[in-house]
Amino acid sequence: MTAVFIHHTDTPNGYDCADVPRTLRNLYTGQTRDQRWGDLGYNFLVDKCGTIYEGRAGGTDRPVVGSHTLGFNQGTTGIAAIGTFGRGTPVPAAMEHAIAALAAWKLGLNGIHPTDKVQLTSTNDKSRYTKGASAEFDAISGHRDGYATNCPGDALFARLPAIRKIAAGLQGRLPRASSDVALPANLRNLQ
Repeated sequence: MTAVFIHHTDTPNGYDCADVPRTLRNLYTGQTRDQRWGDLGYNFLVDKCGTIYEGRAGGTDRPVVGSHTLGFNQGTTGIAAIGTFGRGTPVPAAMEHAIAALAAWKLGLNGIHPTDKVQLTSTNDKSRYTKGASAEFDAISGHRDGYATNCPGDALFARLPAIRKIAAGLQGRLPRASSDVALPANLRNLQ
């Protein structure tokens, strides 16, 4: 895994964190029934309280291929912020920190620093790049960097530099390529 793509779920922001499992079930239904993806597209989802949920099944520490950034699903992880983050929408600090911690951990499993630039190759012509084209991305990028979309919303996209900085600081306390890096404590399996 060489990069993390940040998304938003484009769902209402006024939820109570205790109700997130219902939101996740609705997302799951939409993506499996309507999109016919077989599972959630995102590898992880993060709520405004900073709780991390496993999305696509297969193992949080494994390189599970998601269905989150058309053309760049191979070798990447998709993290979705639960909510909608258009211009002027505050991004909760707990959510931002959880996204950074998760990205630091996932990138650290392969020795990738959160502020690195990485080269990815498009796997199809439906992304911003033609199939086979190589493109440079931030190790922590927004969905819109690889695909023509507004996701993750202007407000969350504007916070990506801060998220990279937080992730770098967190990762600095962890061994860079160690397989025994601890999974963030608040990771919960989606059931």
